[in-house]
Amino acid sequence: MRDIITITKAISDESRLRVLMALSGGELCVCQLVELIGLAPSTVSKHMHILYDARLVDARKDGRWVYYTLAGRDAPLNARQCIKWLRSSLKESVRVAEDDKRLLMLTATDKTGTCK
Repeated sequence: MRDIITITKAISDESRLRVLMALSGGELCVCQLVELIGLAPSTVSKHMHILYDARLVDARKDGRWVYYTLAGRDAPLNARQCIKWLRSSLKESVRVAEDDKRLLMLTATDKTGTCK
């Protein structure tokens, strides 16, 4: 039951839902997520920590950048099912569509311009 509570708390915030949907398109660094969500880096890092603790995302560090992806096959079944449900439920969301357009611009540019 504890896993379910952790997951439901993690998805109870719009910014975290937006991050999860953004990661549906692939790996993103914290700098790109900061630009997308429009929050302070420390706030985005806190959100990412909550998602990571819920095992909804995986993280890797490369130099000074931290990259996140949606949880993979090694994630608990509850986390994978939650991600699948969210993707299905939010596929028609106007906000997610706006974020997708913005992500195209963010990922098309060199991240060193975004991540200073």
